[in-house]
Amino acid sequence: MQILRGLYQVGGDINGITFDEPGALWNDANSYILETPQGLIMFDSGCGDTMEQIFENMKYWGLQPGQIKYCILTHPHLDHAGGAHILKKMGVKLLAIEETANSVASGDERCCGYLYHKIFTPVTVDEILTDGQTLHLLGVEIGVMHLPGHSMGCTAYNFILDNKKVVISGDVIGTLLAGDFGWGGSIDFNKKIYIESLRKFARVDMDIMVPGHGMISFHKPRRRVEEVLNAALMQWR
Repeated sequence: MQILRGLYQVGGDINGITFDEPGALWNDANSYILETPQGLIMFDSGCGDTMEQIFENMKYWGLQPGQIKYCILTHPHLDHAGGAHILKKMGVKLLAIEETANSVASGDERCCGYLYHKIFTPVTVDEILTDGQTLHLLGVEIGVMHLPGHSMGCTAYNFILDNKKVVISGDVIGTLLAGDFGWGGSIDFNKKIYIESLRKFARVDMDIMVPGHGMISFHKPRRRVEEVLNAALMQWR
């Protein structure tokens, strides 16, 4: 599915773009491809069991899986990072904040394999990112914003495309289809820290917010973040 010229959603079972198991929504998070003249940047890898579907979706849009140069992870949960080991074997460089890198390297409960009745395949991240860093990848500047709470590794990424500020938000904000917050069953879920991350995120201006599950926010996405912050302040204090 094309979001903007050069930006595509290529995975995600809530939207029916990929399919894992009957009735098992949330098994496969949204995966995105940013196309550049120098190659492709992927955001999140999906659960791993849908990788061939993701590749077929890419090919429909003329995007070749062999041209993926980087995969940037929003957090370590299996539905977002379970396929990272497959990309690693293809020579794709993996990037993530330290908390996510540590989690996927161990493949422990922070990756939440138990939720999906699956085993997370450990993988080593190639580059550790830091909050506030600006990446320079394939001619694109990508900002890094660490927003822990849903998991301690939760990270959002922003870049300018077609004169619009796009934010890849992962599970910091819940899908409009099902609640305000990312799933609260993670081993390292933390409401107090989550509220502070929402306060930080609510100060960010953006044109499009691209989530970890479900629907994209094309119209005043900052208002959606403010709504979620308001809900957290009312429910969690």
